[in-house]
Amino acid sequence: MASRSLFLTLGRRCSHGRFVHSYYQSPALVKSANLSRFLTSGALRSDFVEENPNSSESDDLRNRIFRLRLPKRSATNVLQRWVSEGNQITMSELREITKELRKSQRYKHALEMTEWMVTHEEYELSESDYAARIDLMTKVFGIDAAERYFEGLSLAAKTSETYTALLHSYAGAKLTEKAEELFLRMKDSNLSFDALAYNEMMTLYMSVGQVEKVPLVVEELKRQKVAPDIFTYNLWVSSCAATLNIDEVRRILDEMRHDAGSNESWVRYSNLSKIYVTVGHLDNADSNSPVEAEKRTTQREWITYDFLIILYAGLGSKDKLDQIWKSLRRTKQKMIGRNYLSIISSYLMLGHMEEVGEVIDQWQQSTTTDVDVHACEKLMDAFADIGLPEVANNLNMILIQKNLNPGSN
Repeated sequence: MASRSLFLTLGRRCSHGRFVHSYYQSPALVKSANLSRFLTSGALRSDFVEENPNSSESDDLRNRIFRLRLPKRSATNVLQRWVSEGNQITMSELREITKELRKSQRYKHALEMTEWMVTHEEYELSESDYAARIDLMTKVFGIDAAERYFEGLSLAAKTSETYTALLHSYAGAKLTEKAEELFLRMKDSNLSFDALAYNEMMTLYMSVGQVEKVPLVVEELKRQKVAPDIFTYNLWVSSCAATLNIDEVRRILDEMRHDAGSNESWVRYSNLSKIYVTVGHLDNADSNSPVEAEKRTTQREWITYDFLIILYAGLGSKDKLDQIWKSLRRTKQKMIGRNYLSIISSYLMLGHMEEVGEVIDQWQQSTTTDVDVHACEKLMDAFADIGLPEVANNLNMILIQKNLNPGSN
């Protein structure tokens, strides 16, 4: 189901990428013989050639690489030809192209770029380079290949970044036991880890339904005196809300507001979360009941998605809001008023009035329920209570335009 992949976005804030997609899923590719051939081959088969250059494009290395439309074509061949023509390739250039390839989900070509770094001694790999290779190994050849690569690294290369990259791979594949074993190794390694590693474990537990383990990870984070980030708080709040521990949700939100690292995004998230708890009827929700008859998405999961929406509203990321809301609407489950209120309040906070109107229209047209005008009125009161009367007024004006004025009902 489209919405289930949303859990995988919760804990990310770096370049590793969460969505696992590969051009190659054949088991043959993960066999050690194929892996060895790929990693030791400096070049290259003659049938792996780039497409003919387009005269309208500048003939630089990046464009040559991106003209390789098919994964089977060899980026290594392009690099070697570029050098044979008397050109230089800088480390920064390799990294920038690799980054773009990863964003474009061209993982096989990106891995070939990093392999060029490895096989040429003039380039010195950083911690981030090794971490990127672990992520790319996972996507191209699978978890086993990434695991073998990590274990084969020198002790100096087994850093917090490479450990976290492998943990990310385990979490993405929902390999709970392997992730927990690696997490123990990380704690015994005497390395310093930031909140990202803990977020990976929290995301994993959320994705496999073991929400009761999330607070235990937070306890460990605090024992190690690691500063939580906004993703940490979102996962923590979501886990408590999913088990309807609303008092704990409120306590966490208060802690957020007093956190030394809090900023505008944190405050916005905290305010929206408080509004959601106030007007979302969480106290009356049944965490074990299905949203609708199909019985595949529980109330607990819907609550988690709502807090994911609130998180990206806090971060000011409208693109993410649009993406998540579109994905949720494509599911076969019918949403309830609380879900509409979370996205409406988020768009309101970011000042996107047109989108608010569109969501209200969707709510009116839904077969789940008519627009709960009184809930909208509570939402306006909640915005006023946190010192944002203009936001409350914006919602009121939209309701009036749609003949849904609370005062007339």
